[in-house]
Amino acid sequence: MALGMALGVCIIVPVLLLIRVAYVLYRSGKPVGAKSPKSYSTLVVLGSGGHTAEMINLLLVLEKHRFTPRYYIAAATDNMSLQKARSLENSWADKGGDKIAKIAAEYMQIYRSREVGQSYITSVWTTLVALAHALWLMLRIRPQVILCNGPGTCIPLCMIAFLLKVLGIGWSSIFYVESIARVRRLSLSGLILYKLRVADKFFVQWPQLQRKYPRADYVGCLM
Repeated sequence: MALGMALGVCIIVPVLLLIRVAYVLYRSGKPVGAKSPKSYSTLVVLGSGGHTAEMINLLLVLEKHRFTPRYYIAAATDNMSLQKARSLENSWADKGGDKIAKIAAEYMQIYRSREVGQSYITSVWTTLVALAHALWLMLRIRPQVILCNGPGTCIPLCMIAFLLKVLGIGWSSIFYVESIARVRRLSLSGLILYKLRVADKFFVQWPQLQRKYPRADYVGCLM
Protein backbone atom coordinates (compact mmCIF):
# COMPACT_ATOMS: atom_id res chain seq x y z
CA MET A 1 0.00 0.00 0.00
CA ALA A 2 2.85 2.38 0.86
CA LEU A 3 4.43 1.59 -2.49
CA GLY A 4 1.17 2.39 -4.25
CA MET A 5 0.91 5.72 -2.47
CA ALA A 6 4.48 6.57 -3.38
CA LEU A 7 3.84 5.74 -7.02
CA GLY A 8 0.67 7.83 -6.93
CA VAL A 9 2.58 10.81 -5.58
CA CYS A 10 5.31 10.34 -8.23
CA ILE A 11 2.62 10.52 -10.92
CA ILE A 12 0.38 13.23 -9.48
CA VAL A 13 3.13 15.74 -8.62
CA PRO A 14 4.62 15.93 -12.16
CA VAL A 15 1.12 16.14 -13.65
CA LEU A 16 0.17 19.02 -11.36
CA LEU A 17 3.46 20.70 -12.14
CA LEU A 18 2.85 20.43 -15.89
CA ILE A 19 -0.65 21.83 -15.43
CA ARG A 20 0.77 24.76 -13.49
CA VAL A 21 3.42 25.41 -16.16
CA ALA A 22 0.70 25.34 -18.84
CA TYR A 23 -1.36 27.84 -16.82
CA VAL A 24 1.62 30.18 -16.39
CA LEU A 25 2.34 30.05 -20.13
CA TYR A 26 -1.35 30.73 -20.87
CA ARG A 27 -1.47 33.71 -18.50
CA SER A 28 1.85 35.19 -19.61
CA GLY A 29 1.50 38.38 -21.60
CA LYS A 30 -2.20 38.84 -20.87
CA PRO A 31 -3.61 42.05 -19.30
CA VAL A 32 -3.47 42.14 -15.52
CA GLY A 33 -7.07 43.31 -15.25
CA ALA A 34 -9.02 46.37 -14.13
CA LYS A 35 -7.78 46.17 -10.54
CA SER A 36 -4.14 46.54 -11.52
CA PRO A 37 -2.01 48.69 -9.18
CA LYS A 38 -1.22 52.31 -9.99
CA SER A 39 2.48 51.49 -10.10
CA TYR A 40 4.62 48.41 -10.58
CA SER A 41 7.86 47.60 -8.81
CA THR A 42 10.29 47.25 -11.69
CA LEU A 43 13.56 45.38 -12.06
CA VAL A 44 15.81 46.83 -14.78
CA VAL A 45 18.63 44.57 -15.98
CA LEU A 46 21.65 46.46 -17.29
CA GLY A 47 24.61 45.19 -19.29
CA SER A 48 27.98 46.25 -20.60
CA GLY A 49 28.49 47.45 -24.14
CA GLY A 50 25.45 49.04 -25.73
CA HIS A 51 22.87 47.23 -23.58
CA THR A 52 22.73 49.92 -20.89
CA ALA A 53 22.56 52.76 -23.44
CA GLU A 54 19.62 51.06 -25.16
CA MET A 55 17.88 50.37 -21.85
CA ILE A 56 18.21 54.01 -20.78
CA ASN A 57 16.66 55.08 -24.09
CA LEU A 58 13.78 52.72 -23.35
CA LEU A 59 13.35 54.08 -19.82
CA LEU A 60 13.18 57.63 -21.16
CA VAL A 61 9.89 56.88 -22.95
CA LEU A 62 8.25 55.03 -20.05
CA GLU A 63 5.84 56.62 -17.62
CA LYS A 64 8.15 56.80 -14.61
CA HIS A 65 5.32 57.05 -12.10
CA ARG A 66 3.85 53.77 -13.38
CA PHE A 67 7.10 51.82 -12.97
CA THR A 68 8.25 52.54 -9.44
CA PRO A 69 10.12 51.71 -7.30
CA ARG A 70 12.91 50.78 -9.71
CA TYR A 71 15.67 48.28 -8.98
CA TYR A 72 18.72 48.34 -11.23
CA ILE A 73 20.90 45.23 -11.51
CA ALA A 74 24.20 44.82 -13.34
CA ALA A 75 26.96 42.24 -13.31
CA ALA A 76 29.38 42.33 -10.37
CA THR A 77 32.18 43.44 -12.68
CA ASP A 78 30.12 46.17 -14.38
CA ASN A 79 30.29 49.43 -12.40
CA MET A 80 29.78 51.77 -15.36
CA SER A 81 26.19 50.66 -15.99
CA LEU A 82 25.07 51.41 -12.45
CA GLN A 83 26.74 54.83 -12.61
CA LYS A 84 24.72 55.63 -15.72
CA ALA A 85 21.53 54.51 -13.98
CA ARG A 86 22.29 56.73 -10.99
CA SER A 87 22.91 59.68 -13.29
CA LEU A 88 19.57 59.07 -15.00
CA GLU A 89 17.66 58.88 -11.72
CA ASN A 90 19.39 62.00 -10.38
CA SER A 91 18.55 63.93 -13.54
CA TRP A 92 14.88 62.97 -13.18
CA ALA A 93 14.86 64.00 -9.52
CA ASP A 94 16.61 67.31 -10.21
CA LYS A 95 14.29 68.13 -13.10
CA GLY A 96 11.21 67.40 -11.03
CA GLY A 97 12.54 68.93 -7.84
CA ASP A 98 11.73 65.67 -6.04
CA LYS A 99 14.35 64.84 -3.43
CA ILE A 100 12.50 61.65 -2.43
CA ALA A 101 12.91 60.30 -5.96
CA LYS A 102 16.67 60.20 -5.46
CA ILE A 103 16.29 57.40 -2.93
CA ALA A 104 13.37 55.65 -4.66
CA ALA A 105 15.74 53.58 -6.81
CA GLU A 106 18.08 50.82 -5.66
CA TYR A 107 21.24 49.60 -7.34
CA MET A 108 22.51 46.03 -7.05
CA GLN A 109 25.04 43.69 -8.61
CA ILE A 110 24.80 40.01 -9.46
CA TYR A 111 27.40 37.35 -10.15
CA ARG A 112 27.95 36.47 -13.79
CA SER A 113 27.05 32.98 -15.00
CA ARG A 114 30.09 32.98 -17.25
CA GLU A 115 32.86 35.48 -17.88
CA VAL A 116 34.16 36.14 -21.38
CA GLY A 117 36.71 33.44 -22.23
CA GLN A 118 35.81 31.27 -19.23
CA SER A 119 35.86 27.52 -19.87
CA TYR A 120 32.51 25.73 -19.99
CA ILE A 121 33.59 23.28 -17.30
CA THR A 122 34.27 25.95 -14.69
CA SER A 123 31.18 27.88 -15.80
CA VAL A 124 28.99 25.09 -14.39
CA TRP A 125 29.94 26.15 -10.85
CA THR A 126 29.66 29.88 -11.55
CA THR A 127 26.26 29.34 -13.14
CA LEU A 128 25.00 27.59 -10.00
CA VAL A 129 26.32 30.45 -7.88
CA ALA A 130 24.62 32.99 -10.18
CA LEU A 131 21.32 31.11 -9.93
CA ALA A 132 21.50 31.03 -6.14
CA HIS A 133 22.29 34.74 -6.06
CA ALA A 134 19.43 35.46 -8.49
CA LEU A 135 17.03 33.50 -6.29
CA TRP A 136 18.04 35.54 -3.25
CA LEU A 137 17.64 38.80 -5.13
CA MET A 138 14.25 37.87 -6.61
CA LEU A 139 12.87 36.79 -3.24
CA ARG A 140 14.07 40.06 -1.75
CA ILE A 141 12.80 42.36 -4.50
CA ARG A 142 9.65 40.54 -5.70
CA PRO A 143 9.40 42.74 -8.83
CA GLN A 144 6.13 42.94 -10.70
CA VAL A 145 7.88 43.91 -13.96
CA ILE A 146 11.27 42.86 -15.34
CA LEU A 147 12.83 44.83 -18.21
CA CYS A 148 15.81 43.32 -20.04
CA ASN A 149 17.43 43.59 -23.46
CA GLY A 150 20.08 40.94 -23.85
CA PRO A 151 22.88 40.91 -21.26
CA GLY A 152 23.65 37.42 -20.01
CA THR A 153 22.90 38.47 -16.44
CA CYS A 154 19.19 38.52 -17.32
CA ILE A 155 19.02 34.75 -17.88
CA PRO A 156 19.25 33.54 -14.24
CA LEU A 157 16.95 36.36 -13.11
CA CYS A 158 14.30 35.56 -15.71
CA MET A 159 14.54 31.82 -15.12
CA ILE A 160 14.10 32.29 -11.37
CA ALA A 161 11.18 34.67 -11.99
CA PHE A 162 9.49 32.03 -14.16
CA LEU A 163 10.11 29.34 -11.53
CA LEU A 164 8.57 31.51 -8.82
CA LYS A 165 5.49 31.97 -11.02
CA VAL A 166 5.17 28.22 -11.45
CA LEU A 167 5.50 27.70 -7.69
CA GLY A 168 2.95 30.45 -7.00
CA ILE A 169 5.40 32.47 -4.90
CA GLY A 170 5.29 35.62 -7.03
CA TRP A 171 4.35 36.93 -10.46
CA SER A 172 6.78 39.00 -12.52
CA SER A 173 5.86 40.08 -16.04
CA ILE A 174 9.02 39.78 -18.15
CA PHE A 175 9.48 42.18 -21.07
CA TYR A 176 12.42 41.42 -23.32
CA VAL A 177 13.56 43.89 -26.00
CA GLU A 178 16.16 42.47 -28.36
CA SER A 179 19.12 44.73 -29.07
CA ILE A 180 18.99 46.88 -32.19
CA ALA A 181 22.34 45.35 -33.13
CA ARG A 182 20.57 42.03 -33.74
CA VAL A 183 19.36 42.38 -37.31
CA ARG A 184 19.07 38.80 -38.59
CA ARG A 185 19.54 36.53 -35.59
CA LEU A 186 18.64 36.71 -31.92
CA SER A 187 21.31 37.00 -29.28
CA LEU A 188 21.98 33.91 -27.16
CA SER A 189 20.02 35.42 -24.28
CA GLY A 190 17.14 36.27 -26.56
CA LEU A 191 17.14 32.83 -28.16
CA ILE A 192 17.01 31.10 -24.77
CA LEU A 193 14.10 33.21 -23.52
CA TYR A 194 12.27 32.89 -26.85
CA LYS A 195 12.64 29.12 -27.14
CA LEU A 196 11.69 28.48 -23.51
CA ARG A 197 8.78 30.98 -23.69
CA VAL A 198 9.98 32.61 -20.48
CA ALA A 199 9.34 36.23 -21.53
CA ASP A 200 5.75 37.48 -21.32
CA LYS A 201 6.42 39.86 -24.20
CA PHE A 202 9.29 39.56 -26.65
CA PHE A 203 10.09 42.58 -28.84
CA VAL A 204 12.41 42.93 -31.83
CA GLN A 205 13.46 46.08 -33.66
CA TRP A 206 13.81 44.70 -37.19
CA PRO A 207 10.96 43.31 -39.34
CA GLN A 208 13.04 40.43 -40.70
CA LEU A 209 13.60 39.21 -37.14
CA GLN A 210 9.87 39.18 -36.53
CA ARG A 211 9.33 37.13 -39.69
CA LYS A 212 11.96 34.64 -38.54
CA TYR A 213 10.61 34.51 -34.98
CA PRO A 214 6.83 34.97 -35.38
CA ARG A 215 6.01 34.99 -31.67
CA ALA A 216 8.02 38.19 -31.31
CA ASP A 217 6.44 41.64 -31.63
CA TYR A 218 8.02 44.13 -34.02
CA VAL A 219 8.21 47.61 -32.48
CA GLY A 220 10.58 49.39 -34.87
CA CYS A 221 13.87 51.01 -33.91
CA LEU A 222 13.84 52.41 -30.39
CA MET A 223 17.20 54.19 -30.58
